[in-house]
Amino acid sequence: MSKRLVIALGGNALGKTPQEQLDLVKGTASTIVDLVEEGYDVVIGHGNGPQVGMVNLAFEYSANNGGGTPAMPFPECGAMTQGYIGYHLQQAVERELARRGLNRPCAAVVTQVVVDKNDDAFQKPTKPVGMFYSKEDADRIVAETGYTFVEDAGRGYRRVVPSPIPVKIVELPIVEQLVGLHSVVITVGGGGIPVVENGPGDYEGVAAVIDKDRASAKLALDLNADMLVILTAVEKVSINFNKPDQMDLDRMTIAQAREYIQQGHFAPGSMLPKVESCISFVENTTGGTALITSLDKAREALQGKTGTLLVKE
Repeated sequence: MSKRLVIALGGNALGKTPQEQLDLVKGTASTIVDLVEEGYDVVIGHGNGPQVGMVNLAFEYSANNGGGTPAMPFPECGAMTQGYIGYHLQQAVERELARRGLNRPCAAVVTQVVVDKNDDAFQKPTKPVGMFYSKEDADRIVAETGYTFVEDAGRGYRRVVPSPIPVKIVELPIVEQLVGLHSVVITVGGGGIPVVENGPGDYEGVAAVIDKDRASAKLALDLNADMLVILTAVEKVSINFNKPDQMDLDRMTIAQAREYIQQGHFAPGSMLPKVESCISFVENTTGGTALITSLDKAREALQGKTGTLLVKE
């Protein structure tokens, strides 16, 4: 039986524009197919921060500047970016599989992820999205829509949305079936489209952003994956990052990782959610491990030559 890997792709694997992304995903696909060639069943999660901001900004700008288009609800912006990022990845992976003579299907699944409507994050929106506004324009939009705006680094006012914890992946049964066919599956794009569950099969999109590492960890747990692999811009996790006494880590136990978090070694919005996602996966599996490394070192890291491995004890 093939081992299952869930890979969370960082922003460096994708592009800020469609053309840049088409170029970048060729390298990303090569790494993914390296892992397929190693005998793994590969499931891919990815972020969509720049992309969803771009789509949201385009619709907002057009709606507010005479373009005649409607303002697009945020969950729909997430669905759009899932679609086009999945399309780019799927094309690139299919091309690379064919080039290497590997007979594997590849599918991108538009994926909803249930969040708890009572999650504390809904009381404290923190994730900036969309364009910058003057205070007057921001106040007008707040009055019209009830959105939350904050002043952002002296550049103007931006809308902020919550970042709740993922509870359930709606399309999980479909993903499981595809993995069972040894398909390369692209899912939980951008952390998934955030929805709340009003009743059986009754899902409603909400304006929020789910962290893609947390969603990938939930996916890995639900798929009973052998390993969660978070691919980012650095080869190894470090303590004292960017300081003279920086130390790269080959291995961490859950206890060590928690101690490093308490000591403040991992930056919020950067390495912290990646390490926390790895802890969440590893402590809830029997024998599962997690790996953090760079995109270009993924194959070597899975061979135990580099990267930071997180284990239970």
